[in-house]
Amino acid sequence: MATYKILVGSYTDSIYTLEFDPAPPGGGPTLKLLSQVDVGHHPSWIEAHPSDGSLIFTGLEQADGQIVLVKYNKDGKGHKIDETTCASGGADPCTLLVTEDEVIVGNYSGGTLATVPISTSPPYTRPAELWKLALPFEAGKPGRDLSRQEASHPHQTVFNPLNTTEKELLVPDLGSDKVWQLTKGSDGHWAIRDFISTETGSGPRHVATHGNTLYILLELTSELAVYKFHSGPQHLTHLTTLSTLKESPAPSKMYAAEILIPKPNRSFPTAYIYISNREDPHPEGDTIAIFSVEKGEERPELVSEVRTGLRHVRGMVFGGEDDKWLVVGGAGSGVGGGGIKIYERVEGGRGLRQIAELDNAVGSKLNATAFLWL
Repeated sequence: MATYKILVGSYTDSIYTLEFDPAPPGGGPTLKLLSQVDVGHHPSWIEAHPSDGSLIFTGLEQADGQIVLVKYNKDGKGHKIDETTCASGGADPCTLLVTEDEVIVGNYSGGTLATVPISTSPPYTRPAELWKLALPFEAGKPGRDLSRQEASHPHQTVFNPLNTTEKELLVPDLGSDKVWQLTKGSDGHWAIRDFISTETGSGPRHVATHGNTLYILLELTSELAVYKFHSGPQHLTHLTTLSTLKESPAPSKMYAAEILIPKPNRSFPTAYIYISNREDPHPEGDTIAIFSVEKGEERPELVSEVRTGLRHVRGMVFGGEDDKWLVVGGAGSGVGGGGIKIYERVEGGRGLRQIAELDNAVGSKLNATAFLWL
């Protein structure tokens, strides 16, 4: 069986390459560190170019936010292309969406959405054509968490597959309790067309879709908001909001982090929703909540909760044949803190079973925040 290379974005100064071997001779699955490339402060999100997977873009979460390009070979070894580094258009770029010809950036602390034109050949980026949009923010709204919602905080940039009539960009804004809906204007730039409001103080972080349903992960309240998409002027209807935890309400300072819905396939024909919950005070660490949609995509049901033994679980990504495996990372430090594990989907996806773990002496130092299967 083939081995897999996995890139790791982090809260260090490096992007790391891991090797996962699901079936080594004479033993169980293994996960080991192969190499690292220094790129700058906190490369927390990593994204490949859609037609040239050797080109990996990342954002440096710092006051003078930057976009960095790293080129990888088939062995998973990368080198930073220094001359392509450019401004991100705001402070702390925490999310990137890479298309054929542009990088769309969400600057968390800067409260801006920005684009940088790109290509797959030198000079790769055109920083002189950087464009940015300051996201609206209504200050002083009662009910907000003022420690986290003092300004606009875009946390994800993703296309909306439910909108088949036009290309629509969704930007969950943790600070404003909105998911911005943008389309391109006649000038070729993104413009706000509408927005989805969530409960005040809920802090939308990430979104995912399945069928005709949009799921919004609410970080600050550890909840999942469910919306039905349909045609017509009011094309989204709020159906329900559910806790992402078996025991609700969430303990103080516990936050939902990531939401994944792998596409059904021959090995896993039934869809499930996977959500990470971080900062759990439980001695067995943070959880991954698994929701079933067997009763209907508009009625997700929490059917399983997997303890990871990790702290500050932010990033997790499915990969391998039929998305059989899930790599999960903790961004904490110290005893019982960070680390990286591989889980295998079991019971048709209803459960997860740990099969490999990076040596803790190594994994606890990586402060993993994002992953990319090469």
